[in-house]
Amino acid sequence: MSHRKNLNVGIIGFGFIGKVHAWSHQNLPWYYTDLPVTTRVTHVCTSRPETAAAAQALTGADRATTTAKEILEDPDIDLVHICTPNILHEVDIRGALGNGKRVYCDKPLTASLSGAEALLKDFPTELERKLGMTFQWRYFPSTMRAAELMRTGALGRILSFRASYLHAGSADPNAPLKWKLSAGSGGGVIADLSSHVFDLLSSLGAKFTRVQAQTNIAFETRPPLGATNPSDRVPVDAEDYVAALCEARFPGSDIQAVGTIEASKIATGTEDELTFEIHGTRGALRFDGMAPHYLEYYDADAATPGWNRMGTGQRYGQPANGFPTPKASIGWMRSHIACLADCLAAFAQEKAPVPNGLHGVQNMRVLEAVKRSSAGSTAVAL
Repeated sequence: MSHRKNLNVGIIGFGFIGKVHAWSHQNLPWYYTDLPVTTRVTHVCTSRPETAAAAQALTGADRATTTAKEILEDPDIDLVHICTPNILHEVDIRGALGNGKRVYCDKPLTASLSGAEALLKDFPTELERKLGMTFQWRYFPSTMRAAELMRTGALGRILSFRASYLHAGSADPNAPLKWKLSAGSGGGVIADLSSHVFDLLSSLGAKFTRVQAQTNIAFETRPPLGATNPSDRVPVDAEDYVAALCEARFPGSDIQAVGTIEASKIATGTEDELTFEIHGTRGALRFDGMAPHYLEYYDADAATPGWNRMGTGQRYGQPANGFPTPKASIGWMRSHIACLADCLAAFAQEKAPVPNGLHGVQNMRVLEAVKRSSAGSTAVAL
C-alpha cells in the first residue's frame, strides 16, 4: 500500500536474539496486513566476517559488516536494532540516536544504571519517542489480559505476589563461560532474566518501592568458551541466581504488597519458565510462560468461587489480522512479533512506543537496587 512508511533496518549483533529480531521482521507481513509501516533488513553487523556473511545470507541483507559505525552513520538506515552484549548498548544507542535514527533495543537498556541515566540526561525526548524496548513478555494475549484485569481493579487491593524466571543452562559446572555470565560484559541473571520479571510486573501496575536481595554464583570457575583442554578454567564473576524480597504498590491499593522475585540459570529440570501469581482481596491471577495460551483467574466474588482457566490464545486486536487463528496455541516467537509490531506502529504514527527507553531506565533503577541490596546485604529503597 502506497501510504505505508518504509523503513530500512540495520541489526547490530546477530547471535540468538539478533536472529529472533530478524525473523520477526521477515514474518510481520503474515500477521499484520494493515501495519502502517513496512520494513526490510538491509544491513547486519557482527564481530567476525564469517558470521556477518552468514547473517547476510540468512536475512538477504544488502550489506554485512563488522563495524557498527557503518550502520549507525548510514543515512539510508531508519531503524537500528541493538542485539549486542549489554556492555555495548549505551555506545550504540548514542550513535543511533545521535544520527537521528530510531532504535529497537534488547533488554536491558544498558549494562549499568549510570549509563542509563546518562542517556536520559542527553536524550530525554528520544528515549521516550524514538527508542523501543524488547520486553516481549508483555505481548502475549494472556499477559495483556492480565494487565486489563489489573487496570479494572478486578483483584481488589493487591496483597502479595510471587514471580520467577527459571533456566537450567548453567546447572552443569562444565558449561562454558559465555558473556551472559561475565560481569565485564554486563551479564548475570539480574540483567538477563529478572529484568523481564520486573518489567512484566511493572506492566501489570507494580511500582517497586523496596528490595532486599541475595545472589549466588554456583561454580567459581568454568571452562572458557571454545576450550579444548578440559582442565582450562576461568573465574566466574556474574551471578547465576538471585532471589529478592520486594515491596510494591499497585494502583487502587492503599497498602504495600509484599512479594518475591527469583531468577536462576541453575534450576535443574527447567526450560524457559517465567511464572507469576498475584493475590488480592477480590481475586487472583496465575500465569505460566510454558503454557501461555492460558491465563488463570480466581474471582472471589463469584457465586461459586474457583479458578477460571481463560483461553487467550492469539487474540490480538488490530492491526493484527487473526492469522493463523485466535484459537491456535501460541508460541514464544509470536510475542516478539507483537512487541515489534506495536513499536513500529507507534513509530509510524509519531507516538511513543510502549515499552520505551523511559521504561528501560526505570527497569535499570530496579535492577541496580537489587544489585546494591545483594552487595550490601541490606534492603534498598527505590
